[in-house]
Amino acid sequence: MASRLQVLKLFKSLHRTRQEVFKNDTRALEAARQKINEEFKNHQDETSEEKINELLKIASDVEVILRTSVIQAVHTDSNRIVLVPRKDLLQDNTPYFDKPTKKHES
Repeated sequence: MASRLQVLKLFKSLHRTRQEVFKNDTRALEAARQKINEEFKNHQDETSEEKINELLKIASDVEVILRTSVIQAVHTDSNRIVLVPRKDLLQDNTPYFDKPTKKHES
């Protein structure tokens, strides 16, 4: 059963992620705040357990996508954009091998 506590926890998590992802971008911060609040308000009277779980899954997926896929860019002049990556986006590179190495049997 999806409890009210789960819904509130996810609501807060989305807002925390929004604040981190769109840091220093007041327009994006406000737009994301309005969208999150609007979606939760539109479904606040939902009673179907199945539908609530589906909505929680969607919201959780959105939070992950925001945290792992969105990157800020800043126009520095007419022909230049500077990307501002967050630590969540920076990952270690895994080298690519055309031929996998053979594993020795013991």
